[in-house]
Amino acid sequence: MKILDWYILKRYLATFFGMLLLFIPIAITVHLAEKIGKILDSEASGVEIAQYLLDFTIYFAHLLFPLFLFLSVIWFTSKLANNTEIVAFLSSGVSFTRFLRPYLIGAALVGGLSILMGLFLAPKASAGFNGFKYKYLDRNNPIENGNVIKQINDNEIIYVSSFDPKQNSGYNFTLEHFKDGKMTHKISSTNIRYRDRDTLYRLKNYVLRKIGIDTDEIFTERTKDTLFSFDLTDLTPAKYIAETLPYTELVDFIDKEEKRGSSNISRYKLELYRKWSLPVSVFVLTLIAVAVSSIKRRGGMGVNLAFGITVAMIFVFFDKIFGTLAAQSDFPPLIAVWFPNFIFGIGAIFLLRNAKR
Repeated sequence: MKILDWYILKRYLATFFGMLLLFIPIAITVHLAEKIGKILDSEASGVEIAQYLLDFTIYFAHLLFPLFLFLSVIWFTSKLANNTEIVAFLSSGVSFTRFLRPYLIGAALVGGLSILMGLFLAPKASAGFNGFKYKYLDRNNPIENGNVIKQINDNEIIYVSSFDPKQNSGYNFTLEHFKDGKMTHKISSTNIRYRDRDTLYRLKNYVLRKIGIDTDEIFTERTKDTLFSFDLTDLTPAKYIAETLPYTELVDFIDKEEKRGSSNISRYKLELYRKWSLPVSVFVLTLIAVAVSSIKRRGGMGVNLAFGITVAMIFVFFDKIFGTLAAQSDFPPLIAVWFPNFIFGIGAIFLLRNAKR
């Protein structure tokens, strides 16, 4: 790499990580200001709260990777343009396409980091973030408490009022077994917890009710260890289960849910496709940012930043709208995830052609 490449690449990465370090503390502060009352009222320990904030940081940073990058590229490229450094580069015989190379290398590095986070770190952080949220912050909200009602096979339905993925523990568990359309027995407990060491479930305040023709038989135990035909993921609320699974587990989970005829397949596929569309967004938004901010304007950096914020809002709007359409209708999730990149990719090509002129 030449001096030009190193110079731009260092500015690219330094500004991006500087933007993360600037906005993440602000996001944590705003989030704490909103949730501090519930956190203080909860029974969470200091270690749990610290882990929750760390999980929130990873979750938040990964989610907004492309937008942070977009604003940081506009920021430092505008400074290069205002200092006429870009004019000097191009006047020395460097083509605009050659000028883009360090930006593309930087986008590849950040995109690779995004893939690693999306496949491994982000799912773990999402499990911790949502687990703390549903256990301590939203547990009294009947809509947001993570209720799960799921038919796991032709004869059984399970219910759990909330589930903590960090502890592998659920509350107010019920399993109902049917045969020929009639309930034959029902199992309930105040708590169900999966024990990795023994590969079984432990139920507290276990109650088994066998439905008879004239009378029912009831059996109770304080604690009972047993096996079930469902997986641990079946107890997790559908609204965030896909976020908590690493890539290979998510693929297997989607395949299993498709065979069951789950109504949440589109939501799960959205999360699967986003693991690959997010890094592509890094390239698309980088090209748009360079094309817009490489020209010295009368309004200076402020005009470029205003344009950048507008584009970022439109990008988020498209992503949310199509994501909601796919999650709540028959709209194909693959199109929903990749359509914003397609539209903004066309915009990037158009802006780059104008910038070259």
